[in-house]
Amino acid sequence: MIKVNVGLRPIVSKINLPTVLKTTILPGDSIERLFIATQTGEIFYIGNGDIRTFLDIRPRIIKLGVSSGGYDERGLLGLAFHPQFYYNGLFYLHYSVAGTQGPGALPGAFESFKPNPCDPRTLNLKWINRDIQYDHIDTVEEWILQSNGQPQKKRTLLNLRRPFLNHNGVNSLNFSPETGKLVLTTGDGGSGYDPFHLSQDDMEIAGKIIEIDIVTNTFIDDPPVVTRFYELPVPIQETLTVIAKGVRNIPGISFQRFYNQYIKYVGNVGQDLVESIFSFIPYKPIPVTQLIQAYLMKSELDQEGFINFGWRGWEGVFPTSILTACSANPGLDEKTIAYYDDAVKTSVRRLQPLISYFHKDPRADKFGATALTGVQPYMGNEIPGLTGNVVFTDLVRANESQLPVRGVLAYTRARTDCKLNDFSVIETDYHFGSQSAYYVSLGTNLNQSKLYLGVYGSMKVADFNQGTVFEIVP
Repeated sequence: MIKVNVGLRPIVSKINLPTVLKTTILPGDSIERLFIATQTGEIFYIGNGDIRTFLDIRPRIIKLGVSSGGYDERGLLGLAFHPQFYYNGLFYLHYSVAGTQGPGALPGAFESFKPNPCDPRTLNLKWINRDIQYDHIDTVEEWILQSNGQPQKKRTLLNLRRPFLNHNGVNSLNFSPETGKLVLTTGDGGSGYDPFHLSQDDMEIAGKIIEIDIVTNTFIDDPPVVTRFYELPVPIQETLTVIAKGVRNIPGISFQRFYNQYIKYVGNVGQDLVESIFSFIPYKPIPVTQLIQAYLMKSELDQEGFINFGWRGWEGVFPTSILTACSANPGLDEKTIAYYDDAVKTSVRRLQPLISYFHKDPRADKFGATALTGVQPYMGNEIPGLTGNVVFTDLVRANESQLPVRGVLAYTRARTDCKLNDFSVIETDYHFGSQSAYYVSLGTNLNQSKLYLGVYGSMKVADFNQGTVFEIVP
């Protein structure tokens, strides 16, 4: 693959951690504006060279960074504008609700849980007492930009109880150009290794990609707080279809027009070995009502064509493994398959990734991965080496001694033959000086001819105003 060099042009700086970067045209306006949603609950847009506040919901957001030393994966996670936003003013938010902090589903196990293949009890944990043993509540809401220019909440679409503070998804709301439906990408609920096996359970909302029919009015403006599909009122069940399961954590879904159809791209954040990007064209979504009926009837549902990313049995191209340092040689690791039975059960049904890139990579032209933070097709012509290809970001180069830390831009080719892809690092000319630069988000404009990069100077969302948004330029 050819080497590509790009520039980074700063657009706005000294903002809080930018989780969503996308453009739209405001009602009555004539140009696309870049909108920036921050994890703490602000939404800004760039207008006439300055930054303006579109909406500030910080009082609605859970207190971030308190229980985790400043690091957090909750907050304002999703923003999507209705395809007809210019005419109807509708937009959608996904965020973690203030005042909903709980003790966690496995107190003290947010970072420490690892399955023990020799102890079956650790392989099949159950999430019990869900109404009291949970971390927080996420909500998905419909808002409207009123004629006076003030946004107002219209209704709540979903209220989801989450077991841990991590793996809630990010850039988690996007509209499908194929179906016109709102797509919600949820993580597996958090901790590590999906301890409750939620991602493969058809009744669990966690670990799925879900389409929401926002045209049909359920006449339920404040739905109950749930964790399973069958706990939802029937009118809400009837608005939901499931595109995929086997998700660990996802930085959104993106669509690339390919003749008269769309390639869908989904990045799945890895556990210990690899980060993975999946792509698919045809798929068979399953209505939630059918999933529930099969569950109640204890019948096997035909899932041919249904997308399964394989987690927790598979981490990208590998069976999910536990890494243990070798006492005889600290430079080596012992890799033990964590969930052998799960890997076997999903080995045929799972979708093969377009690309898996490694947390440890000895090749000189590659890098050690940490966490995939964005995947976007680039359809512009200003950077010819990237035209038609898929750009992705990783939080920070791992296993490198250089300080301060730096994130990574890279790209891979689009392909439809389901074969594993290679990738190439994109070199940048920007000098961050002594400041750390974590690459936390990647966005694009409406026709995918521009790319935007969100960078933060800290791993801690509670370290405020350390964010910069760049346009990626030739």
